[in-house]
Amino acid sequence: TENSDMTFYTMDKKKRAILPNILTALSLTCGIFVIFKMTMLVPGEVTYQNILAATCVLILAALLDFLDGATARVMKVESDFGGVFDSMADAISFGIAPAVVILKTFSLPPWTFSYFFLTTGAMIYSICGVLRLVRYTVTSYQIQGNKEKMADNKAHFTGLPITAGAPIVVSTILFLHSEDCRIFFNITEQSQVVIATIVFLVIGYFMISRWKFLSLKTLHVHLHSFPAVVMTTFVAALVLIGSVHHFPLVFVTLSWIYFFVALILSIIRKITGKKLTALDEFEPDTEEE
Repeated sequence: TENSDMTFYTMDKKKRAILPNILTALSLTCGIFVIFKMTMLVPGEVTYQNILAATCVLILAALLDFLDGATARVMKVESDFGGVFDSMADAISFGIAPAVVILKTFSLPPWTFSYFFLTTGAMIYSICGVLRLVRYTVTSYQIQGNKEKMADNKAHFTGLPITAGAPIVVSTILFLHSEDCRIFFNITEQSQVVIATIVFLVIGYFMISRWKFLSLKTLHVHLHSFPAVVMTTFVAALVLIGSVHHFPLVFVTLSWIYFFVALILSIIRKITGKKLTALDEFEPDTEEE
């Protein structure tokens, strides 16, 4: 009887594990679709609408990526296969697809320095993204069974997560090609190439760095007063309304806000070395390279 129950439980767990893997497959499909779609476009004829559509598909991929992990944890069907599958999907959807989108956005002759530097920056970004995912996967295997290290690993990321790096690079290019940008700046294509290359290199560095980036899953917002509730509602409504009318501006602002806030918290921790109450779960890594 015990063997029968165990067999039934194992089979039931395998069936339940299908759903997270389906979500991961859908996220991967979004990334592959963006790559194929952008590849079929003629260089120089990529419009703002093409970039916007690719961005929306990648946002859908990020949402599916969040849901697959959350579903696996809730259903208690986390597995080695699911972890590796998720990392491979992230490498394609958030490591390669954003680079392809940006490379196809610009019409650059292959023999120019601009083409060389932009392509090099895109390659560095993609390689760094893959390396970060490999490090995360290996670390997750090494700390299995150690509850303290597993909790610490969930509280923050060592290096900028690729799911945060991709929105930063894509939102920056989307904003530079939008009407919102033209209201404030008049940026030439050459300047856009320089900005894109710098963003590739900066984000690539921080993905493989040892800097700690706060995990949003560990944030607990306590609203103890009515004014705080009203203010939170107001900010949420402002973001939603802004996204409808000025999506590129809101998207790039939110993406860079996360980056700079997390980086500032890391710098504060390194400089002060004090255990601030607000950063209890935000300890810098003391391991040597």
